[in-house]
Amino acid sequence: MFAQLFTENILEIFLLATGASFIQRTTGFGFGIFIMTLLPFLMPSYGEATALSGLLAFTTSLIAAVKYRKFITWKRLIPILSIFLITSTIAISLLKEMQDGTIRFILGFILIFVSIWFAFLNKRIKFGTTLPYQIGAGSVSGLMGGFFGMHGPPAVLYFISAEADKMHYMGMIQTYFVITNAMMTFARAYNGFVTPAVGKCYIFCLGAVAIGSALGSWAFSRIPGNKFPYVVYGYIGISGLIILCSAM
Repeated sequence: MFAQLFTENILEIFLLATGASFIQRTTGFGFGIFIMTLLPFLMPSYGEATALSGLLAFTTSLIAAVKYRKFITWKRLIPILSIFLITSTIAISLLKEMQDGTIRFILGFILIFVSIWFAFLNKRIKFGTTLPYQIGAGSVSGLMGGFFGMHGPPAVLYFISAEADKMHYMGMIQTYFVITNAMMTFARAYNGFVTPAVGKCYIFCLGAVAIGSALGSWAFSRIPGNKFPYVVYGYIGISGLIILCSAM
């Protein structure tokens, strides 16, 4: 099974990982949104696709989190991380009992909803930074991450509202992704989704992560701070359109 996967799909997976790493490093999120539009069709199962996406996203975020570690404020991270741990673990456990066809149907419905929400309503809806908003963002992020491997958008809206500038935003969101992807990887391994195929694809795609991260770092450093939120929201709109087309 893996030999066939490696020879037929590995180039496509490598290119997807490069593009996803570039987007993640430039805007602070979007790895799962980008890669999961096609990765489930290139891996042996949907669960293995979410596992590979999570491992590669973890690595991409770790590079940035180390660089921006001095901009981290833990008191704004802990509440959202705590609720994320609970909801994502539940979602991953339920994923084990569901059929791939069912998951893809649910994913298509959710992706259409997400694309409409972020493409058309993000300017009208404001998110606060109090505990209820942290719990809400952590819950939705955990469910989307556990089921679909794309837990970024709810957390992005929270952190881009809470942080003063793009440096603090990048440090916070990348640290969040490091910890949450580590949590989900352990849960996926426990549920049998981290397979030899996932491990071998991950090792092969480390080069893709390095290339995409380097290019994304170059792009991020050249975006003016006062324009950065517009870049993030612009990508949300673009990703919504991509997701909507892929789900139809």
